[in-house]
Amino acid sequence: MSGLSSFSSKLAFLISLVNCKHLEILRINHNPVDDILPSTIGNLLASLKSIYANFCGIRGSIPIGIGNLSNLAFLTLRQNGLTGFIPPIVKTMEKVQILKLSNNILQGSIPDDICQLKNIGDLRLNQNKLSGLIPKCLGNITTLRYLYLDSNKLTFVIPTSLGSLKDILEITFSSNSLNGNLPQELGNLNVATFMDLSMNQFTSKIPSTIIGLQNLVNLSLAHNRLQGPIPDSFGSMVSLEFLDLSYNDLSDVIPKSLEALSHLSYLNISFNRLRGKIPNGGPFVNFTFRSFMSNEALCGSPKFQVLPCHTSSLHHLREKRVALTLYILLSIAPILLSMTFVFLFVKRRRRNKTPSNIDLLPKMTPPRITYQQLFRATNGFSESNWLGVGSFGFVYKAILGDTIVLAIKVFNLQVEGAFKSFEIECEIMRHIRHRNLTEVISSCSNLDFKAVVLEYMPNGSLDKWLYSYNYFLDMLQRLDIMIDVACVLQYLHHDYSMPLVHCDLKPNNILLDNDMVAHVTDFGIAKLLDLGECVTRTKTIATFGYIASGDF
Repeated sequence: MSGLSSFSSKLAFLISLVNCKHLEILRINHNPVDDILPSTIGNLLASLKSIYANFCGIRGSIPIGIGNLSNLAFLTLRQNGLTGFIPPIVKTMEKVQILKLSNNILQGSIPDDICQLKNIGDLRLNQNKLSGLIPKCLGNITTLRYLYLDSNKLTFVIPTSLGSLKDILEITFSSNSLNGNLPQELGNLNVATFMDLSMNQFTSKIPSTIIGLQNLVNLSLAHNRLQGPIPDSFGSMVSLEFLDLSYNDLSDVIPKSLEALSHLSYLNISFNRLRGKIPNGGPFVNFTFRSFMSNEALCGSPKFQVLPCHTSSLHHLREKRVALTLYILLSIAPILLSMTFVFLFVKRRRRNKTPSNIDLLPKMTPPRITYQQLFRATNGFSESNWLGVGSFGFVYKAILGDTIVLAIKVFNLQVEGAFKSFEIECEIMRHIRHRNLTEVISSCSNLDFKAVVLEYMPNGSLDKWLYSYNYFLDMLQRLDIMIDVACVLQYLHHDYSMPLVHCDLKPNNILLDNDMVAHVTDFGIAKLLDLGECVTRTKTIATFGYIASGDF
């Protein structure tokens, strides 16, 4: 009885249970225990088969003595304040079938000893602070039906051994830092109905073996870095009701085979690089534009807020016109290149003879624009006003006073570096002036909101014109844009009083006005160099997947 003296008054009831030699179930859910589990719990209640102590405010570490509960089959301690590590002693509880420790503050790695629970069917360690790798030996627990490891700090890859869990029904690893390839072996989980691998850093293609998931109802691969096309085999996953592939780097067309998914009620493939026609049969009849946002090369029905698709005959004529134009221009390419280099050389010589003081000219005081004005001008920052999304926030189309059209770049202050990016962009754009720079009209700043008000560019980004079937640039337009960009780089690197490196120049940051004149934008990670400072001293910084030429 020595262990009982340390019990708080709230756990004193356990004393009265010591003589209950045949007690098998202890259920104290939603009672405000607000205390630690006693280290002697395994000696006091050895006959227990089930413990349900969820939402009790239990704190402290899981006592090693709990391993003495050798008859325990169900242990659920969800939604408490448990801290420390998962004790290795759990391996002695070999009869455990359900172990739920989710929504606590457990740390450290998942011990390999947990794989010795050969009868476990439901393992939930989600929403803790567990780190390290997913144990490979979990693939040996063939009795597993539910495996929840989401919302932790797990790293590295999904072990291929998990493909042996052929009776698994639900598996979720979302909101971790897992990376690498999605293993082909996931296709072996052919009875699974729920799979959530979102909010990680997977970079591979979606494996073609996914066709094996014939019983899957819910699949989320959102917020990763997945590449390549959406596999046609998705059309064979006839049980799918929920499919989220948003916020990846998927490309190519939307498979028409998805029209066969008659039970699909939710689809999100927004924020990718998909192109071509949006299917209009099957479940697509019920989808809205929100399923396809920020895929600039898509076309189809007006209800999806995309351009109409060209007919095959028109597309064929365009291809013939492009081929003829290329044939003509290739024959005169040497002359055009020579003229371009002569033009740039003469322009630079002229500027060197007469030093430019354009950056010293006083700029007019920007108009004051309030948050309320921006809120009204963007319909409450509505999704329908989106122009695009960047590393640090969103860009909206705004209409002030029913006539003035502007672009509003709103910074997401929850993203690391967003506040600094706002300050850099305001400081730099306050001083530089050039016809090929996007003009900053004003800014709006308070503790919780940062935005810059920009000149609106009706023809969008160069990226849209280069990589979409719905837009076309002839060779002369391309040459004009090249000259525009070259001129502004000449100004930034040589003619401004202090050399300025953009650090993120790419087609998406080159905007085109009504006359197809190029304007460089987004100076959020630009750097000013002191005179004589070498460019190679700048920190390598750029958009993911792109490094400025000066950083090689």
